[in-house]
Amino acid sequence: MKKVLIITYYWPPSGGAGVQRWLKFTKYLPEYGWQPIIYTCENPEYPVEDHTLFDDIAPNTIVLKNKIIEPYKFYKIFTQKKLKERVQAGFINENKKKGIVDKISVWIRGNFFIPDARMLWINPSAKYLLKYLKENPVDVLVSTGPPHSMHLIAYKITRKLKIPWLADFRDPWTEIDFYSQLMLTGWADRKHHKLEKVVLDNADVITAISEHCKIGLQNKTKTLVEVVTNGFDEDDYKDIKPKKSGKFIITHLGSMNADRNPKILWKTLEKIKSENPRFGKNLIIRLIGKTDIEAIESLKKHNLIENLDNKKYLPHKEAIELAAESSVLLLPINNTPNAMGILTGKLFDYIALKIPILCIGPTNGDASNIINKTNAGFCVDFDDDKNTEKILMDLFDKHNNNTAISPNNNIYEFSRNELTKKLVNILNSVVYEYETSMTNIDTPVG
Repeated sequence: MKKVLIITYYWPPSGGAGVQRWLKFTKYLPEYGWQPIIYTCENPEYPVEDHTLFDDIAPNTIVLKNKIIEPYKFYKIFTQKKLKERVQAGFINENKKKGIVDKISVWIRGNFFIPDARMLWINPSAKYLLKYLKENPVDVLVSTGPPHSMHLIAYKITRKLKIPWLADFRDPWTEIDFYSQLMLTGWADRKHHKLEKVVLDNADVITAISEHCKIGLQNKTKTLVEVVTNGFDEDDYKDIKPKKSGKFIITHLGSMNADRNPKILWKTLEKIKSENPRFGKNLIIRLIGKTDIEAIESLKKHNLIENLDNKKYLPHKEAIELAAESSVLLLPINNTPNAMGILTGKLFDYIALKIPILCIGPTNGDASNIINKTNAGFCVDFDDDKNTEKILMDLFDKHNNNTAISPNNNIYEFSRNELTKKLVNILNSVVYEYETSMTNIDTPVG
């Protein structure tokens, strides 16, 4: 079997979206002749944990671990958080709005920890892996970010060893939705862009999760950028069937930060509820995951707090089992400059559940295009209250009449197994091109 070394910060017991992509790839890679070797942290600071994900690790997967020094202990002391309290990713504040101390800590993080808080792991990891790889050669090196420090580990290795390198961007770097919130100085902004350019230009191939993300990266480099979206694992849904209750349940899976707070939805639900008592009586808004206080305050403002069922974080399997009770699955896109290319992992869980999706975001964005392609639901723009109301009332009627839309067979191109086939084609191609270039170098002329 060919061997691929994957450098990833997120690995079980990490929960959340960051772990799913490469956990599922490694599950299926052996079926296509690739042995995955994982390099990850021994003592990470994960926002959430899900120990059930250990079941998805393929037998014979080699997992290498090395200690990491992270600044979060000092961050917690500085912001007066409990040492056992988990640091949330993506600028989520569950209990209070940001104060001056939080803003100072964000400024420090953005300007001194470049590209991210895992920067102190770069040199020790490169040293550890260089030693390992000299004794245990692999065919391809993969780094997946964020955190984008993982790419810099790979870069240091490829400067010393001749190994083809795939840089995987689960989110953009300098175009990520919260980049403007880092309060960067001009110097820090230039350094981020410089390091991003180093990674893009030195990787042998780049993968992105959406078409718009691909365009953003391809405009910065001559290195080939390929799209490999996230997806759903059919094994996760074998025993899960829609279980409709008498209630009209609108469910959101995963984190909801302030930029993802769907204000137009809350406003519209308040209007419908005031005009239709039956709707209000049957409405449940189920949020499964970390939710920013701004979203909770929006629900209070629009008299919807009594309809809220806030489940905090649940293991992935429990979350999708609960989501199967829904009438509508909510997909709010971050209202940020990169909204067109945002393609969250939850979209594919939603598609697999075959329950109507209500997406709030750009109607010509990547998420909307996939929803339309699969006939999985509807998309309305951030401020389109008329269509939001029309769609909700139509879905409420379908709920009461026990009818629903059905996705088409296009959904199966987003299964994890199919996506792994696409990834394997990229890996095989980069190995072939690399071996060909080495052969040409070694072949004497004349």
